[in-house]
Amino acid sequence: MGIFHFDKMRLILGALICLAFFACEGEPEQPFDLPGNPKYLLAGDSAKTWKIARRFNNGTRMNMGDCFIAHRQTFRLNNEFATNSVGRSDCGEPMTGRWSLARDPNGFNYLKLESSQIPEMMNIEEDYKLFKIKMLSDSLLVVQFNHAQTTKKQTTLVDYFVPEDVKVDDRNFHW
Repeated sequence: MGIFHFDKMRLILGALICLAFFACEGEPEQPFDLPGNPKYLLAGDSAKTWKIARRFNNGTRMNMGDCFIAHRQTFRLNNEFATNSVGRSDCGEPMTGRWSLARDPNGFNYLKLESSQIPEMMNIEEDYKLFKIKMLSDSLLVVQFNHAQTTKKQTTLVDYFVPEDVKVDDRNFHW
């Protein structure tokens, strides 16, 4: 009788753990609430430059080669932005344009980049791209976006940006 009781309890415990796991997995994503000063967090007093610390492609961490390491995005308080690859002429053209913050009806906040260069660089028709803001502070910007780099197959990318002068261990990550 004691063995049966133990196995029954273990079965019930296992069922509860599975139920909890599947119940949590289906919960909808909650929007990140922007802090009261998002424009200043993003652009500083006049301009702020960010670099990629980590990138994930469909949940898998990506290699950070030379062009990712060199990539910078500068946001200015006047809503202009510029990207470049510091010291690398082989990493593609720099981009310039305008940035703004947008919010959808579901409460999700986005960083909107507008530039005539976006259609060619991002393989899309529109001259703007929306980046869902997952986190924004003075030391971290996390954005999520869908991208079809060289094919029409969409992939979900999540980029973790830090201010340019922050040292990040293991940035030059390779499998």
